[in-house]
Amino acid sequence: MSRVPRRVAHLDMDAFYASVELLRYPELKGLPVVIGGSNAAQPSLAPDGTRLYSRLGDYVGRGVVTTATYEARALGVHSAMGMMKAARLAPDAILLPADFTRYREYSRLFKQAVVEIAPHMEDRGIDEIYLDLSTLAQDSLTLAQTLKQAVREATGLSCSIGIAPNKLLAKIASDLDKPDGITLIGEGDLERRIWPLPVGRINGIGPKAQQRLNAMGIQTIGELAGTPLDRLIEQFSERYAFWLREAAHGRDDRPVVMESSPKSVSRETTFERDLHVRRDRETLARVLDALCQRVAGDMSRKGVAGRTIGVKVRFHDFRTVTRDVTLPNVVSDAAAIRRAASVGLGRVPMEGRIRLLGVRVGGLEVPGETNAQAQGADALQLDLFQ
Repeated sequence: MSRVPRRVAHLDMDAFYASVELLRYPELKGLPVVIGGSNAAQPSLAPDGTRLYSRLGDYVGRGVVTTATYEARALGVHSAMGMMKAARLAPDAILLPADFTRYREYSRLFKQAVVEIAPHMEDRGIDEIYLDLSTLAQDSLTLAQTLKQAVREATGLSCSIGIAPNKLLAKIASDLDKPDGITLIGEGDLERRIWPLPVGRINGIGPKAQQRLNAMGIQTIGELAGTPLDRLIEQFSERYAFWLREAAHGRDDRPVVMESSPKSVSRETTFERDLHVRRDRETLARVLDALCQRVAGDMSRKGVAGRTIGVKVRFHDFRTVTRDVTLPNVVSDAAAIRRAASVGLGRVPMEGRIRLLGVRVGGLEVPGETNAQAQGADALQLDLFQ
């Protein structure tokens, strides 16, 4: 019996949070719009009934960009950027507060529409999913068009889809023709479309690893594919070097996993430059805030809470330290996660510079009807980055 060729799709909503806001404020289409900030003001109404919007240049306070429209991204604004830095880049951009309740509802709508067509779905976050299309009868282009139409009818939003033999290539492909794109990776497309791309386009190669590869004279994925393994081992661990070679050759055996009960929820970020634990305290605090907010958003969407909050710190020398804090009650809100994460960070010997920071919540369960959700973290007031 011949084996059915694998077809994996990565579906990524286009500028999801910003696009949801543009449905509510259609007059902002085509303008640079930034979503985020801890104290961003809601639009107000002028006496003549027109809406009045805050401008990014008027923002004062600590906070990070949640997302931005493509017009704002063209000005250099990107997610997780500090709001004050974004304000210097795009002072005239419209600033809107995040509305995660609304975003979660649109996330539910687009996923519900998708699973009616392709039921083998792996949920990867509020705005992206993997789909195993291997057993479906339609050709890849028709499936992609059908999926995009279903998403648009359910939400009014556009998405980009990449279809490839595995998850790694599908993830890269979905980003090649954004927004509202369809990218199919088949025979010969690895060399033609993937290998000319910068190595940083591979999910799992962060800014620091990209810098080290660039210093070795390796700029593109194709150049990485042609690099001897022993040369990579000289610069990276044997395990990571092997993975680099496999990824560059487009090899990835990970299955599309349908998880009904996740064991943990986590978010992490690798910095463009190593951050000093004292001199970059404010930047680290903003990033920690953003990570906790994203974890809380993921948990709310999954309808779970957890009692074990973990932090992950990777230093400039690639030494990685993790610490867990177990609470008496389950929590799911960002503030409680943030307080517990700060306690965990207080147990990490802070020496040198930090290249990666992560937050994880484990011990997940569906919370009962109780008002004590955040009480377990109320007494945890230590904040390493304050």
